[in-house]
Amino acid sequence: MSEGHTSGVYSAEMIASAMASGEVDGGAPTRLQPASLDLALGRRAWRVRASFLPGRRRRVSERLDDGLAMQAIDLTEAAVFERGCVYLVELQERLKLPAGVCGAANPKSSTGRIDVFVRLVTDYGAAFDEAPAAYDGPLFAEISPRSFSIVAREGSSLNQLRLKAGDVRLDDAALKAMHNTDPLVDGAADIDGGLGLSVSLGDDDIVGWRARRHSALIDVDRKDALDPRDYFEAIGPQKSGFIILDPDEFYILVSKERLVIPPDYAAEMTPISPGLGEFRVHYAGFFDPGFGWSANGHNGSRAVLEVRSRETPFVLEDGQLVARLVYERMAARPNTLYGEAIGSNYQGQGLKLSKHFQT
Repeated sequence: MSEGHTSGVYSAEMIASAMASGEVDGGAPTRLQPASLDLALGRRAWRVRASFLPGRRRRVSERLDDGLAMQAIDLTEAAVFERGCVYLVELQERLKLPAGVCGAANPKSSTGRIDVFVRLVTDYGAAFDEAPAAYDGPLFAEISPRSFSIVAREGSSLNQLRLKAGDVRLDDAALKAMHNTDPLVDGAADIDGGLGLSVSLGDDDIVGWRARRHSALIDVDRKDALDPRDYFEAIGPQKSGFIILDPDEFYILVSKERLVIPPDYAAEMTPISPGLGEFRVHYAGFFDPGFGWSANGHNGSRAVLEVRSRETPFVLEDGQLVARLVYERMAARPNTLYGEAIGSNYQGQGLKLSKHFQT
């Protein structure tokens, strides 16, 4: 960490300062979240032959010129991103980070819940969703819709960026101490490499949703516009206590636990080891300070789980461990926490589809 940069995840106010100083160029204050910045699609996009990383010695533009670009797309007007295809879009933001400050990205919650795989790509990048310390250059989003084709345009926002300085992650000892003082979940906490979350397949009328194939387009900028049953099949309570995940199908499920992110912390959901199951959970991993938290008492919010099976059918049982939540220290408490004050879509949520669907 360089001198002058407080250790921790940047708050909205710190990101705003980074925008004013030129460390983040092109960001809009209206897209600030308590601990992240929603990134915006630029005008230039390309349909590409395959997902790729430029590698440590090459720019993204050089790889596109190598023959990976199939079609140039102008996003000044709305464009269709087809299911099963891969696209690369230049983002409106650029970074000029100081030494000791790095960036991490994830799809927005609403993006993950419509099964759109979005990853950040940088020049000279050897890993997705990372902007290394002192990175100076453009940002790109790789977009791959999996279940539904989507409509997007210049200014649409599908992923988000966090800035971090120093060692931000809480180890298990610190996490246990925090839970013992102010519980992070209702009931016992499974803490081992982060806070464990299990799946609920209990007694609610609807315990999950399974994506339908060959549905209509989803406009990523329209809220409360779609009938859920045109895009998803409801899954009722399971007397057996389990469901069988079909290969390459997409499911929306919910955690059994109600969790809390205190105001001085942020969190990110990470998949459990592949050795524990043939499935992937949660494309959209960021949880903001204040998620599930209330100054009048912590009722908690459940985590929505975006689940996709891998190559073989897999039995998922009620109460089965499916993901872990890693908590990170904030460099400063944000002035406004996640919740109703900023129009957060998923505070106090149970099982909930993305904001695009009618409730």
